[in-house]
Amino acid sequence: MIDITMDMEQYDCPFIDVTDDTDVTFSAVHWEFDTATEQLETRMVVEATDRSALSQGLDALGAHPEMVSYTLLSKRQNVAHIRTTITQTTAMAAVRENDGYITGPFHIEEGSELWHIGFDERDRADSALYALDDTNDFSVLDRQEPEYPELQGFVQNAGAAMTLIEGCRGLSTVERETLERAVQGGYFQSPRSATLGSLAEEFDVSKPAVSKNLRRSQRKVIQRVVDVLEELE
Repeated sequence: MIDITMDMEQYDCPFIDVTDDTDVTFSAVHWEFDTATEQLETRMVVEATDRSALSQGLDALGAHPEMVSYTLLSKRQNVAHIRTTITQTTAMAAVRENDGYITGPFHIEEGSELWHIGFDERDRADSALYALDDTNDFSVLDRQEPEYPELQGFVQNAGAAMTLIEGCRGLSTVERETLERAVQGGYFQSPRSATLGSLAEEFDVSKPAVSKNLRRSQRKVIQRVVDVLEELE
C-alpha cells in the first residue's frame, strides 16, 4: 500500500471555491462515491469564525453551480453539519482511474484541501500524480509505503484512535475551548503560567464556571484515554 498525503487546490471543487471566498472550513466525516452517477455524497462539519461568516459560507455553497444537492442537517452558533452531493472533479477522476482510494478524512480551508489517498501499486500512484499535475495544483506532503507489520499495527490500533477521536468530538464548544486555552496558556505546567482566574477573565465567566467546564472536559478526554489504553492492551 502506498499512502499519500497532499495539499490539493482543485479548480472545479465547490468547497475550495467557498473557502477561498469566505471564512469557513469543511471537514468530511463521511463520504460515499456513486459509481453509476459519478457523484460524491458527503456529510461534513462546517466551522466559521462567527455566525455571520457561517451563514455567508453556507449560502455560497448552496448556490454554487457545481453543487448537485445541499442539505443543512444542523446548525449551532458557528458550526454546522451538512449533507452534500457534487459531481466528480477532475482530481477525483484521476485518482479513481488509477485505482486509488481515500484513506482518511479530508479538510478544506483557505482555498486548499488536505487529501489522504492510497494505492495498491507504486506505478498506479505515480500515474495518478502525473495525471493530477496536468489539471490541478498540489504538493505531496508525505508519501509512505509501510511494510506489512507496520500496516497490520495501524489497522489493529485504528479502533483505539477512533475511540479517542470520538471523545474529542463529545466535548461541547465551551469545554473544548476552555481545555485548549488551559493547555496553551500553561495551566497544567509547573509552575502554572495560567490560572483559573486568568481563564475566567478570558472567557468572561466566574472561577467556578471555568473550573466546572475544565473538569468536564478533562473527565471526558481522560475517560477516552483510559478506554484506548485498555484497547491497546
